[in-house]
Amino acid sequence: MVGMSGPYLIRGSVSLPEAELNWRFSRSSGPGGQHVNTSDSQVELRFDLAKTEALPEVWKQRALERLAGRLVDGVVVVRASEHRSQWRNRETAAVRLAALLAEATAPPPKPRRATRIPRGINERRLREKKQRSETKRGRSGREWS
Repeated sequence: MVGMSGPYLIRGSVSLPEAELNWRFSRSSGPGGQHVNTSDSQVELRFDLAKTEALPEVWKQRALERLAGRLVDGVVVVRASEHRSQWRNRETAAVRLAALLAEATAPPPKPRRATRIPRGINERRLREKKQRSETKRGRSGREWS
């Protein structure tokens, strides 16, 4: 891959392995005039997540679970056709795949620890609610008749 600005980091020192990326090119719809009819600028990037050796096993399992809806036989597919040039679409697709894998392999968030609302704060809230209801009740025109 000459000209590519890889390696695309997923997280830490783990990056997308160039050897495991399968590229396919096709004609893109959209702007481009006469040139668009002859150039294959749309990019489809395939990455076999199920068979890759580049990711740590824990990350791989996590990604397979989280991306289950996007996978076809363990392969994740990313398409890019925003740009007129194939090279820019390749860059976009690779960056998008790296971001997708970074999100899918991220560790689960720490569970939230339930905390109690301090009694003083709760009492103040109830006192303010009561005050507000008195203010609103005072606005009704029932006594003015």
